[in-house]
Amino acid sequence: MSRRILLIRHTEVALRWTKKCYGRTDVGLSRNGVMQAATLASQLSAQTVAMIVHSGLQRASHLALRLAAMKGIDAIADARWQERNFGTWEGRGWHSIWRETGNAMDGMFTDPQHFRPGGGETTAELRDRSIEAWRALPQSGDVVVISHGGPIAAIRATLANAPLTDILDYRVGTGTITVLP
Repeated sequence: MSRRILLIRHTEVALRWTKKCYGRTDVGLSRNGVMQAATLASQLSAQTVAMIVHSGLQRASHLALRLAAMKGIDAIADARWQERNFGTWEGRGWHSIWRETGNAMDGMFTDPQHFRPGGGETTAELRDRSIEAWRALPQSGDVVVISHGGPIAAIRATLANAPLTDILDYRVGTGTITVLP
């Protein structure tokens, strides 16, 4: 049996968190995000699913638990699928961070091995953690992973053999399903 991984970025977060850095902060979904999750769960419930993995953060677990209930299987929380740790930037507006740091925030992409946004996780550390989670997935069956923009971009960039400086090119929108072998 071959393997198929459905990487899904969580749906839309609560409106008060838009334009803010939330990273590992455990924020909920907007009403629209809840409806998007219900639609995705219904679509995915018609497919064969051997395993459901999520980050443990509520914006990812909402869809995971809903789908798991429909499929009659457990949803497994794995913190390696969480978003980047942005340190002291978490909960702050992106414009506020930019006003304080200027283009230093570009270091996430121009210096991915060393720059720690808000003292948090480097882009290289995000990639390494995400790849570790990826490699832990089963080698056969259909696996649904509900995660976040950073880990998904890191996996996609790594599989494409792209440099970490290009990770932004591999971002996906909320609610997006990326199918990978």
